[in-house]
Amino acid sequence: MTGCIGIDVGSVSTKGVILSDDKKILASIYISTQGYPLDALKKVMAELGKASQKEKIKIVSVAATGSGRRLAGILVGADVVKNEITCQTVGCLHYYPKTRSIIEIGGQDSKCIQIDDSGVPIWYNMNSLCSAGTGSYLSHTAERLGIPIEEFGEKAMQSEIEVSIAGKCGVFAESDLIHKQQLGFKKEDLIRGLCRALARNYMNNVSKNRYLKSPIIFSGGVANNIGVVKAFEKELGEEIIIHQHNEISGCIGAALCAMEETTEKT
Repeated sequence: MTGCIGIDVGSVSTKGVILSDDKKILASIYISTQGYPLDALKKVMAELGKASQKEKIKIVSVAATGSGRRLAGILVGADVVKNEITCQTVGCLHYYPKTRSIIEIGGQDSKCIQIDDSGVPIWYNMNSLCSAGTGSYLSHTAERLGIPIEEFGEKAMQSEIEVSIAGKCGVFAESDLIHKQQLGFKKEDLIRGLCRALARNYMNNVSKNRYLKSPIIFSGGVANNIGVVKAFEKELGEEIIIHQHNEISGCIGAALCAMEETTEKT
């Protein structure tokens, strides 16, 4: 059996996947980068190497994506190095061929991609330096509130009132959160307000309030947060589809690009 590897090296997490010839996931890994991308990359490649040996998979090509893609591509001798926009698009269209808009929110960055009816990206944008619309801000806030980030979304769903949190800036959002906390609002109400603030921040700064045509696919780690998903649905007035492999959609797209490159050469 042969397979292709896709790796996605980000500032917060590093991911890897092995796809078979028929584009099935044979192995995958998702770990925290923890400020040491080279160490994280070595660990991901080591785990994928073990999986390929165990399943007797012959790796025929490797692709790298993510913010650390160029260095990663050199270190692993990647056959293909692709940007995140391309890989997210490919990784979404593979599972959702009718995708017209992609919301991708990771630990430190956010992306919006619009796709035409032929499956070609026609517009995209990424967030600025502000962290207010990213997963790292949610994690920081979860720590401040003493709630595991895994429970953040469910807590938001328990809220019964609307609490407006300033969301245009991470510093202002934190200040506003503290103020609302001092006023006695419940944690679940604050969390719901933060989810809404993140969605509004994304729409203002990333999607630029453009109309996002359905189907809208939500990828990236923040898609695990049901509170944020529901906040986007309320803001957009549209159903949001969570990518079935939302955390590794980028490296899946990279592996698919590697597979295409291999096919073209043979």
